[in-house]
Amino acid sequence: MKDQKSFYIVLITLVATLGGLLFGYDTAVISGAEGSLQRYLADGLNLSSLAHGLTVSSALIGCIIGGLLSGVFSTRIGRKYTLVLAAVLFLISALGSAYPELLFFTAGEPTYGVLVMFNIYRIVGGIGVGLASAVSPMYIGEIAPSHIRGRLVSLNQFAIIFGMLVVYFVNWGIARGQSPQWIDEIGWRYMFASEAIPAAVFLLLLFTVPETPRYLASKNKNDEALNILLKIHNKTMAKATLYEINQSFDAKKGKLFSFGVSIVVVGILLSVFQQFVGINVALYYAPRIFESMGAARDASMFQTIIMGLVNVIFTVVAIMTVDRFGRKPLLIIGSLGMTVGMFGVAGMAFADAIGIGTLIFIIIYTASFMMSWGPIVWVLISEIFPNKIRGQAVAVAVAAQWAANYFISSTYPMMMEFSGGLTYGFYGVMSILSALFVWKFVPETKGKSLEQLEMRLKRNKENVSSDQYSAR
Repeated sequence: MKDQKSFYIVLITLVATLGGLLFGYDTAVISGAEGSLQRYLADGLNLSSLAHGLTVSSALIGCIIGGLLSGVFSTRIGRKYTLVLAAVLFLISALGSAYPELLFFTAGEPTYGVLVMFNIYRIVGGIGVGLASAVSPMYIGEIAPSHIRGRLVSLNQFAIIFGMLVVYFVNWGIARGQSPQWIDEIGWRYMFASEAIPAAVFLLLLFTVPETPRYLASKNKNDEALNILLKIHNKTMAKATLYEINQSFDAKKGKLFSFGVSIVVVGILLSVFQQFVGINVALYYAPRIFESMGAARDASMFQTIIMGLVNVIFTVVAIMTVDRFGRKPLLIIGSLGMTVGMFGVAGMAFADAIGIGTLIFIIIYTASFMMSWGPIVWVLISEIFPNKIRGQAVAVAVAAQWAANYFISSTYPMMMEFSGGLTYGFYGVMSILSALFVWKFVPETKGKSLEQLEMRLKRNKENVSSDQYSAR
């Protein structure tokens, strides 16, 4: 019976993590197509490097919108059907980004209309990413038992990185052996269109999984919630969990700052630091970075695959250790590793010695991120907010994350024109600050149920209020 329950939990977790896989696939597919897009649209329309950076990063506008809307949708239609909506948006974006001329323009002729349509389709996909990035870990966090919640939520980050690795292979396979002209005319379209396959699979599989018991309880569907909990826990634990959930919903729905401003600010800053350390610059522009090291275009994509494999391996390290060592130690260790990696890349850039050393420092940097800030931030965001404000607070934190991502990614080409060394040095400074932030302000959540974490937050707030009263 225990094995059946474990199998059931893992099965529905894997379906939910397909949202993470598509998150990774959609955000990284641009890495293989970015150069071709510049030659097709940016050069064809004489766009500036800033305009090209904004086009490459346009999906992030949708991610911000999707992140903000995730709270509304996850609260009103549920976690499951919000993911269904995300899958539909992924499907539309994949086909539209591949052929932005469809219905309105002549294929192969760059115009401002085509540029606008391409950005619209990428924004549509970004909305799907924003929804999935907030709701997939929320779904898993609300389904998973506390003793394995960290590992199961971390699987979502593994899926994100695996999605990136898959698309690196797909992009490399499409470009391998082909002429640069073919890649610029046709290949980049195949790269975007390939996302339609995992999007369709995700959409179909979502109809086989249940809604989360915490969402069902919030809608007074206690019998349905109990039926789901009985598939996850034994009878005694299922009833006790449902009681705890209902107790957390006893009061009216909380406002965003019902539990204090600090916990929301911590969630936002976790999200912002995750992006300000520069990870998505390494992911979005990886082939271009490796081309600058002297690699041919298809070879640069192969080196990106190597980086993707490193990312997968170190994400597995995080999955295996997050429930054993805790969240804070992994974040601090990761920050220190990222600091070494980024300052190393900055030093190589200042010395104008771009080569194998740069690749080594990039691998140190990305490995450190993937064993820490990559998965752990999503774990913490799914854990630290109380039931009554989780949808709202996660939406705000995720929207802040995508806004930070958009800022960092879109300004990267312009910053690199000014100084590569200072650009990477900035990300190194952010890595140091991220370590100090975690050490001082981030709570440890290992081994506690979501409701236990909420009670601890209430006690902390009451103690602060009591101290303030006593000081008067």
